[in-house]
Order: sequence, then structure tokens, then C-alpha cells
Amino acid sequence: MSDATRSAGFDTPTTIALRELRRSRSAIVGAAIMAVLLLIALFAPLIAPYDPIAIDPSVSLQGPSGRHWMGTDDFGRDILSRVLYGTRISLRVGIIAVGIGGSIGLLIGLAAGYIGGWFDFIAMRAVDVLLSFPGILLALLIMTVLGPSLTNVMIAVGISNVPLYVRLVRGTVLSAKESGYVEAARGTGCSHLTIVVKHIVPNIIAPFIVVTTLEVANAILLSATLSFLGMGAQPPTPEWGAMLNEGRRYIRTAWWMITFPGLMIMLSVLGINLLGDGLRDALDPKLSE
Repeated sequence: MSDATRSAGFDTPTTIALRELRRSRSAIVGAAIMAVLLLIALFAPLIAPYDPIAIDPSVSLQGPSGRHWMGTDDFGRDILSRVLYGTRISLRVGIIAVGIGGSIGLLIGLAAGYIGGWFDFIAMRAVDVLLSFPGILLALLIMTVLGPSLTNVMIAVGISNVPLYVRLVRGTVLSAKESGYVEAARGTGCSHLTIVVKHIVPNIIAPFIVVTTLEVANAILLSATLSFLGMGAQPPTPEWGAMLNEGRRYIRTAWWMITFPGLMIMLSVLGINLLGDGLRDALDPKLSE
């Protein structure tokens, strides 16, 4: 037996997943894009050339130039600075929104799948009701109740993601709780909490991480859509969707006002989807067989 074969026998599922992830070109490209965006978000105050909300009417609606690389908007604000700060806002909204939806969905899905019975019935009927609404419509309904603000966007987008997580977690729990090792844990007298935390949750981690990664992209798109419709970030907040809303009035005369925020939305969604696809392939349970 060769050294490579012997070493492969000691590979853990995590080691195998990391190796497959490194082999995925799409995952590497996606990770690189996200690393750049995260650095921009962290250091936006240091790299932005101007105050993103500072008004200078003397340079309003100027095209890209050496002084303003992405031009200025109708108030004379620097588009580049607003785009850089918008990276921080959009990523924060996407991550927090998915965190809200994932946390609630994980708890409900675990309870519904493990407890079953009447709780499972009520939870799944509620999920069916939520799924009967398109995601954007459900988010708009929630925003109508809560009112327009960036915080409410996070809540609305998060709640609209809950049904996806409930169904994902519940299905995995239903499969895992009938497995031999869970039955053995019950036979040894383990408590329900121990069984769920130590034996069932580990089976949910891989698909949960993949779905969460991909849902960050959807959350960014949905939050940008809500801001574009005037229900999310309010002026003068430099959020990408709000910037698109502000620039649509000048689409024929100041193309840069919508082009650069739109490109940033596309780039962030592309990076997250590429990374998510790579994670999905790397964390495929079949790789550990």
C-alpha cells in the first residue's frame, strides 16, 4: 500500500472537504471575491476618498474622472465612496438577515423533526402558509407592518428565509433520528437534549452551511430590492439598492449612478454563489463514504 493510500485512510471528513474545496476553481474565485469585499467593508473609512454623504452641488452629475473615479450623483456626492461604504452595509444586512432566518429556522426545524406530533403539524402548516407567498411579497408585507428602515429590512428578509431552513432541518432530523447511532444513544439513557446536540445537529451542519452561504446572496438581492422600492435604507444612507433607486431618474444622462452599484451587487452575488457551489460539492456526504 502506498503512502498516499495509507494517509487517505486517516483522512477525516473535514480534511476531505477542505481538500476538495481547494481543488474547486469556482470556490477559490468566489472566496477571493468575498475576501476583497470583506476587506473593503472593514476598511471603507480608510480607503474611501470622500465622505459618502457630503454634498457638493458644484460637482453634481459629473462623469468618471481622475478626481471622482466613478463620478458623482445629483447632490455631488462621490459614487466611489458611497459604493465602498455600501459594501459594508449590504454585507452586514445579508449576514444578519440570514443569521435571523437561520437561527429561527434551525430551532423550529429541530423541534418539529424531533418532537413530531402536533407541534410538527402546526409548524409545517405555518411554513406552508409562508411558502404560499413569493419571498419579495412576504418581505414587502412585513415591511408594511414594521415600516421602512434598514433594521426592519434585516428582520423582514430574515423571516422570509425561515421556511427554507425549517424544511431543510426538519427533513434532515427525520432521517437522522431513525438511524442506528441515535437508537443506541437512546438505549444508553442519553437525554433528548444530548441526542439532539451530539448526534443529530452534526448531521445538519454541512447542508446548513451550504444553504446559509447561498442565502446570503439572496438576502443581499432582496434587501437591495426593498431599498430600491423605497422600503429599506433611507437617504442619505449609501446602500446599493437605494443608490439604484436614486440613479434611475438619471439613467439616460448619468449612467454611472446605477452602473457601479449594480456591478457591486452582481459581483457580491456572483462571489457568494461561486463559493456556495464549491462548498456544496466539498461537503457532499458521499465524499465521506
